[in-house]
Amino acid sequence: MAIRFAIGNYTATRPKLFHHFQSAFNPTTQKSRLTPFLASSASFSSNSTPRKLVLYSKPGCCLCDGLKEKLDAAFSLSGPNCVGDVQLEIRDIMSNPEWERLYQYEIPVLARIREDGTEETLPRLSPRLGVELVQKKIAAAFSQ
Repeated sequence: MAIRFAIGNYTATRPKLFHHFQSAFNPTTQKSRLTPFLASSASFSSNSTPRKLVLYSKPGCCLCDGLKEKLDAAFSLSGPNCVGDVQLEIRDIMSNPEWERLYQYEIPVLARIREDGTEETLPRLSPRLGVELVQKKIAAAFSQ
């Protein structure tokens, strides 16, 4: 699946990222919303609280784009380290001066949202890691 976009007179096609979210359009309210796509609730964690992950990124960052693609693939994998129920929030550091100050030289940065609402920055993932290892590291971060 691909997304077509235009910038000026230039039109390009990019692969659609984050298939674990599907866009829903409600014609009565004229608003769009994102809803998580869950393939099978039996394969996911039995925790009652949702698992949340934040990716600090910025437009044009090739490392950020690469990590987004790996996360998308990791969320779609099944198995003992399934992370398909993890809610991912992408934060553009350019939209918040504090985020830009903290992460301008560090992006991409992943942070786990704890049950008490605080953030825990995860160790940096190497761009060379395979999707299965990314999935395993994310699962391990939530099992602590």
